[in-house]
Amino acid sequence: MIIGGIDIIALIASLMIASTPILLAALGEAVAEKSGVLNLGVEGMMIMGAIGGFAGAVATGSPVLGFVLGAVSGAGMALIFAFMTQVVLANQVASGLALTLFGLGLSALIGQKFQGIKPPPTPKLDFGPLADLPIVGPILFHHDWVVYLSLILTVAVWAFLKYSRAGLILRAVGESHTAAHALGYRVVAVRVAALTFGGALAGLGGAYLSLVRVPQWTEGMTAGAGWIALAIVVFASWRAERVLLGAYLFGGVTVLQLRLQAAGFAIPVQLLSMAPYVITIIVLVVISALQKRGSSAAPADLGRNFHASR
Repeated sequence: MIIGGIDIIALIASLMIASTPILLAALGEAVAEKSGVLNLGVEGMMIMGAIGGFAGAVATGSPVLGFVLGAVSGAGMALIFAFMTQVVLANQVASGLALTLFGLGLSALIGQKFQGIKPPPTPKLDFGPLADLPIVGPILFHHDWVVYLSLILTVAVWAFLKYSRAGLILRAVGESHTAAHALGYRVVAVRVAALTFGGALAGLGGAYLSLVRVPQWTEGMTAGAGWIALAIVVFASWRAERVLLGAYLFGGVTVLQLRLQAAGFAIPVQLLSMAPYVITIIVLVVISALQKRGSSAAPADLGRNFHASR
C-alpha cells in the first residue's frame, strides 16, 4: 500500500519501533509522577541506559543482558535522584536537571571506547504463519520482544494503577502524602519504589535506542527523547493508555518525516526534523487550553517534598 511514494504498511511498522523507547520512558515517568515526584532527569536515565545496555551487550555478546544492564543503569540513576529528593529533601526540579547533566557527561565519558562498534543483533520473534498474513503480519508480527514488552507493560501499568491496592496506595501518596502518612503508609518507600521502576523503564528505553533503534553508540544519542517523554505524560493526563497514544503519535511523526525525506518531497530538511517537537508543543498547548479552568489531572502533591515530622 503506497501513497505518495510512502509505503504505509512499512510506515506503521516503523512507527511501533520508533515509539518504543519513548513509550517505556513515559510509562515509567507516569508511575513516578503518580506517586507525587517530578523527575526531570529522564533524559539522563535514558542516556545512561543507552550506554549501559550497549556496553553490557558488547561485553557479554548477549542483547538480553544488555537490556538488563540498561534497566539497572537507569534504576541506579533513579536511586541517586531518590536519595537527593526523598532523603536529603533537595529540590526536585534542580535535582532532576542535575541528574540529566550528570548522565549526559558520564555516558560520554564511558562511551568513548565504544564508538564505531556494532552491538550483537536483537532478533525478531518468530510468529510463524502469522508473520505472513497480509497487512496485519508486517505491522504486528515482525518485531523484537521489547516492542511487545512495552505493550504488555502499558496494560500492566494501567491495571496496576486502576485496580490494585498497591496502585491505590501509590495514587493516594501522590494526591496527599500527609494523609497517606497519617493512614500508616510509608510515603518515602512508595516513592522510592516508583522512582526505581520509572528509572528502570527509562534505562530500558535508552538501551533500545542504542541496541535496536540506532544500533551503535553515539554521544547524546537520546537527542531530547527524555524531554518528549515528560511532555507525553502531561499530554496523557497521567493515564497509561493515553501514554501509549502520545508515544505512538510522536513516533509516527518522527517516522513520517524520515519517509518524506526519503521520498524526495521538496520540504526543507530542517523543517522536517523539527516537526515532531513542534507538533508535541502544539498538542500540549491544545490540551492545556481544553482543560477546564482550575482543574488538573496532575497529582495534587506532584513536586512537593515530604517530611515525616509534618
